[in-house]
Amino acid sequence: MVPTPAKERDRTFSMAAEEEIMSVLKTTLKEMIDKTSQERQEVVTKELESFSKLYSKWRGGITDELIWDKIRPLPEAMLQGYSSLRKVDEDDHEGISKLLDKLVVLKLNGGLGTGMGLGNMCPKSLIRVREEMTFLDVTVAQIENLNEKYGVNVPLVLMNSLNTDSETDKALKKYKGSNVEVLTYLQSYYPRIDRETLLPFVQDYDNIASNEGWYPPGHGDLYESLHNSGFLDQLIARGKEIIFISNIDNLGATVDLNILSHIVKSGCQSQFIAEVTNKTRGDVKGGTLIDYNGCVKLLEYAQVPKEHVDDFKCVKKFKIFNTNNLWINLRAIKERVQQGTLDRDVIVNHKALDDGRNVIQLETAVGAAIKNFSGAFAINVPRSRFLPVKQTSDLLLVMSNLYKIEDGTITMSPDRQFPSTPLIKLGPDFKRIQSFLKRFATIPDLLELDHLTVTGDVHFGRDVSLRGTVIIIANHGERIDIPSNSLLENKIVSGNLRILDH
Repeated sequence: MVPTPAKERDRTFSMAAEEEIMSVLKTTLKEMIDKTSQERQEVVTKELESFSKLYSKWRGGITDELIWDKIRPLPEAMLQGYSSLRKVDEDDHEGISKLLDKLVVLKLNGGLGTGMGLGNMCPKSLIRVREEMTFLDVTVAQIENLNEKYGVNVPLVLMNSLNTDSETDKALKKYKGSNVEVLTYLQSYYPRIDRETLLPFVQDYDNIASNEGWYPPGHGDLYESLHNSGFLDQLIARGKEIIFISNIDNLGATVDLNILSHIVKSGCQSQFIAEVTNKTRGDVKGGTLIDYNGCVKLLEYAQVPKEHVDDFKCVKKFKIFNTNNLWINLRAIKERVQQGTLDRDVIVNHKALDDGRNVIQLETAVGAAIKNFSGAFAINVPRSRFLPVKQTSDLLLVMSNLYKIEDGTITMSPDRQFPSTPLIKLGPDFKRIQSFLKRFATIPDLLELDHLTVTGDVHFGRDVSLRGTVIIIANHGERIDIPSNSLLENKIVSGNLRILDH
């Protein structure tokens, strides 16, 4: 169909407007670089070049618009069962040492504990989760155990944000005597975009930690920021080949020797392995891996068209989800960053700042890079490798006798008769971690619990046992105290402490 003159004029005007925006952006970014101190100009230039590429992809419409009918489940060639992996001989200490000598462990440590009511200056990794141990304590204990047991030096790398860097640095001092080498670096910061002008509303790079005009662009920035830090080249020079990446709040993301052995022995044939696990009702918004035009692709909830959200949440159609546990070849990362071929989908995040200004953040996900690597595939791992703590209901689980900890590794208690974890829903009174802790004299026995719902002003005494399905509802203005040594099994507890069979 031949375009009408009006449509052609609109198209020409639109192109001219985009060219003008890109021209102004280029000038704005150059001015930011020029205002930056000489010692920081190289890093700032690299970060703003990455931002410019992301911006150009967004404004150019190169956002890989999803065609829903092209989505297919991963074929067998792209999805492997964990049980099919060749098991490493645990008695072969020499062989395991050689494997571990090639490994680097990286934890994503940019998040704060605001989701559990902590302030803007408290890294989530410093929340105590088990036996007075923080997420960071647990991680260091895991790596220290590997290093001591096999006589190796597996370094731990933390990708911090400006929000977490200072407090994390203070916390790391207590590990100076440990057998763990800890390296830290800062992820990039990009300028927020004003929704009205479609341009950055900040003019310089000063005080970005306290300036709402800047933001960390999601964990997809890991590749460029690791390269820019200089650590990527250093680790490769030391003979490191594989990097294991995971969220620091995923307590199940430990070093797995079977997966490590598989990717090391595959050489360059498998440069990227993503761990997935079976989806449950609690994971319906979790990203998943799909076959899209014959390639592995990460599909995040934010990318799903509104008319297909119910399809995406369907456990029968999308049976697996991404744990964000990733195993990647270091040389392959370096090659793609240097060539500028590391393509990731743009996630457009609309936000409102405290001053009422509407802004846009352009972000990427670390797992979205899977489509850029040769021989990339997924491994369907046991649920035990995904144990995230996102809210206090998760914290209640890992603090209870459902789990045990040894050498930093948290596993489900053998006394639990069911392989699945209980479904726990805690009301707003339990959201803030300080309030949550005050409501339990001791953490209840949850070994035989299936489902727990608690709302309102509820307090638990010492040595309480919860079994089956337990629902506790305190009406507004009322308080429920569960007595010490109580056993609640398939009960509903109302505001006046009536205990009914469920």
